[in-house]
Amino acid sequence: MTDLVFYFQVHQPFRLRRYTFFDIGHSDRYFDDVENARIVRRVAEKCYLPMNALIQHLVEQNGGKFRCAYSISGTALDQMERWTPETLESFMRLARTGCVEFLAETSHHSLCGLFDVAEFKAQVNAQADRIERLFGRRPTAFRNTELVVDEKIARAAEEMGFQVILGEGADHLLGWRSPHRVYRPEGCEKIKILLRSYKLSDDIAFRFSNRGWSEWPMTAEKFASWVHGVPRADSFIGLFMDYETFGEHQWSETGIFKFMEHMPRRVLENGRFGFKTPSEIAAERDPVARLSIPHPVSWADVERDLTAWLGNAMQRAANEAFYAMRPAMLAAAENGHGELLRHWRMLSTSDHLYYMCTKWFSDGDVHKYFSPYSSPHDAFIAFMNVIDDLARRASKFAPAAQPVPS
Repeated sequence: MTDLVFYFQVHQPFRLRRYTFFDIGHSDRYFDDVENARIVRRVAEKCYLPMNALIQHLVEQNGGKFRCAYSISGTALDQMERWTPETLESFMRLARTGCVEFLAETSHHSLCGLFDVAEFKAQVNAQADRIERLFGRRPTAFRNTELVVDEKIARAAEEMGFQVILGEGADHLLGWRSPHRVYRPEGCEKIKILLRSYKLSDDIAFRFSNRGWSEWPMTAEKFASWVHGVPRADSFIGLFMDYETFGEHQWSETGIFKFMEHMPRRVLENGRFGFKTPSEIAAERDPVARLSIPHPVSWADVERDLTAWLGNAMQRAANEAFYAMRPAMLAAAENGHGELLRHWRMLSTSDHLYYMCTKWFSDGDVHKYFSPYSSPHDAFIAFMNVIDDLARRASKFAPAAQPVPS
């Protein structure tokens, strides 16, 4: 049996307003609530609500044989609660079907697993608690921000009790091996890793509407035939993608919803294939081998590494200054100023570093599409101004806090 594992990432960052040098010391209005509300409502209308209704239909139409998984960042949950509560309720209805799994991740879609283990565990545990409250089941599967994984992160997830972690099926990681098998990360004893089939995933997420693609138009029948052609030894196919693929990145006019409506039935026409959630695969399949992941691997860009967030001097300087502030933020919170720690964690969202990316070659258009800034330098200046102000405020309550050098 070969099972398709659909996993959808749902995320919205809290975008900063144009915070200038002259705001430092005068304003703690860091975030552009008007723009954040506008975007989450637009995406809910174009993607979340219609796609959730379609997933509910697919579960019911196929008698529970269609199954999938989501990870919803804490920042996206915050925005749904504030500005589109009907969207959150639609996800809760999916949870009640028993056919949809909700994964854990860092609460603020951060890269803290690479830099601060204590902060990583605090964010992951907070997010797991929230997922359990909202959706009725404590997560047993973990997905790190941007699918970033290495052996250190896998061990930390194992220590927190997760049974499975998701990763990218990068060629340089696998070599000759297939991404369609269950592995165990090197250095771990219990946790399993499921890898993304990047070609089949990107056929949906990126190439679906590309009229210059040799396989355009991609139909449900065509995609099912590709799936049916994988070797019998393949135990699962990881189809991991941003949920905003449906209706936002690939507009409704492209036929993406129609494709998704018909594709599960076409896949199930071959009795060898089914659909499972990550935790179901982990419970049923043993690892075929250990997988060495000495360096972080992500699902971003052609390199599948960290250069989307830490590839230039601006990004590295901003990241170093940011994590140096954590002790001061914790001390301020202990002194009754939890809003400073809350704002600091909102700034930990990886998008703020992503906006500073200067990769203007094969992946440049993707980076420009997602950035609200006119240039990476503008993103850097706004971020550094905000953390300068935040450090100054924390210094009033925690002597260890020092303003960020201008």
